[in-house]
Amino acid sequence: MAELGLNEHHQNEVISYMRFARFKRGLCIKTVDSCFQDLKDSRLVEETFTVDEVTDMLDGLQTVVHSEVESELINTTYTNVLLLRQLFSQAEKWYLRLQTDVSDLENRELLEQVAEFEKSEFTSSNKKPSADLIKPKLAPLNEGGSELLNKTVACLQEENEKLKARLRTIETQATAALDEKVKLEKSLKDLQVIQGDQKDITELENKVATLKSQFEKTLNDATENQKFLEDDLVTTKHDLLKVQDQLSAAQKELEKKISANSCLP
Repeated sequence: MAELGLNEHHQNEVISYMRFARFKRGLCIKTVDSCFQDLKDSRLVEETFTVDEVTDMLDGLQTVVHSEVESELINTTYTNVLLLRQLFSQAEKWYLRLQTDVSDLENRELLEQVAEFEKSEFTSSNKKPSADLIKPKLAPLNEGGSELLNKTVACLQEENEKLKARLRTIETQATAALDEKVKLEKSLKDLQVIQGDQKDITELENKVATLKSQFEKTLNDATENQKFLEDDLVTTKHDLLKVQDQLSAAQKELEKKISANSCLP
């Protein structure tokens, strides 16, 4: 059987369109045939005709046939434009830009390939008994653009989990830094009390002063670390909210796709 180099779904779509085009073509041929038959029935009632009479009949027939054929050609052009519009609209939903090569429309080899394909598909001996009853189904949601949407949702979910884990780690570090700061402040106060009660012990005063300096430095470091962790925590929360919004939007788009496909016959 002749093939067009397309997958099964798209080839079925082509066959469906060719069936529609064959039907329209048959109607056009019947219309032209009826024009000739009308001329025979209405004008060819005498045995002999003058040249002027024959010319008049042929001119009238030409006008009718010309009008019918032109109307059908125009309608075919508009029909093809609507078909292209459907394809381009579907492509634009996934930000694709399709291109056409008009020169291929006059490629004799390709036209013969299409003719052979039509012949193999619609010849009565090769035609499947139930072909007219089979309506091509839409591709499953896990194919094509929907697969891309599923991958996007999965990536967003993974990034969301990573940000949540990072947020928990930063919150733990910030809590630990705050506890350490409280402990250092308490130790510093205790040393200050000891320093005030034992002013007469020079050695202890020097030791207390040294410890006080060390604790103050440690306290300052802890304060700076806490501020850094707090800033990082705020940034991470913002990133988490952004990813959650993206995830929600992607999931809504996926649900919309599923709903649109389920509504189709």
